[in-house]
Amino acid sequence: MKNPIVTLLTDFGTKDHYVASMKGVILRINPQCTLIDITHQIKPQDVEEGAFVLASAFSYFPKGTIHLAVVDPEVGGPRDPILIVTDHYFFVGPDNGLFSLVLHKEKVKEAFKLTENRFFLPKVSDTFHGRDLFAPVAGHLALGISPKAFGRRIDSWKTLEFQGPLIEKKSMVGKVVHIDSFGNLITNIEEKNLGHFVRGIPFHILIGKRRIEGIQRGYWEAERGDLLALIGSSGLLEISVNEGNAQKVLKVKRGDPIRIQLK
Repeated sequence: MKNPIVTLLTDFGTKDHYVASMKGVILRINPQCTLIDITHQIKPQDVEEGAFVLASAFSYFPKGTIHLAVVDPEVGGPRDPILIVTDHYFFVGPDNGLFSLVLHKEKVKEAFKLTENRFFLPKVSDTFHGRDLFAPVAGHLALGISPKAFGRRIDSWKTLEFQGPLIEKKSMVGKVVHIDSFGNLITNIEEKNLGHFVRGIPFHILIGKRRIEGIQRGYWEAERGDLLALIGSSGLLEISVNEGNAQKVLKVKRGDPIRIQLK
């Protein structure tokens, strides 16, 4: 594989040695790899957040990129380590639903349970599969080794249920699915679904204890410190504060409801 790219997404943070150890393992196997951090700030053990962030980023990389993702509350337990091959990418990580949203967008060509320990480190810790199992698999995969060499073919994998918005009479009810580092509240309401629901009818948005009239094109259309709704870069409805933090203003958490109310 020419100029292989490996991305990393974890909940390890950057204070400790964990991420650096994984990168060292990959580069020791294939020094030609380009390593890209998607993020290491996923909330600890939060598989759903990891799934959302990975799905928001993976498709912007070149075809053939290896996406290594480790948010793994059951590390060392019964969940399987897997490799999924799609039409465009490779995904390496635990079989715990972390790839659920990705696989809504990508067609799976083949998938494997990682069983060939010759591609792992000689000693595999029960608490650090990211370094001892997933990183070396990614490194060997980047050398061009065939995916089928890494283990046994599987036909199913764990998926998480990500429910879309519900329609209740003259309302669409969604929820906050992610809060970014700016405090923007990202919802599960897609731009196309919102458009089909409102069909040009004026509407307002209810979230927390506040009401927002319609949506704006960008932050500049609101006064500094004001709440606004807009379609964000991922194509989802977001609630923001111009030069502020919507999460702190509204005191909303992930999973809280948002209601689109037709006038």
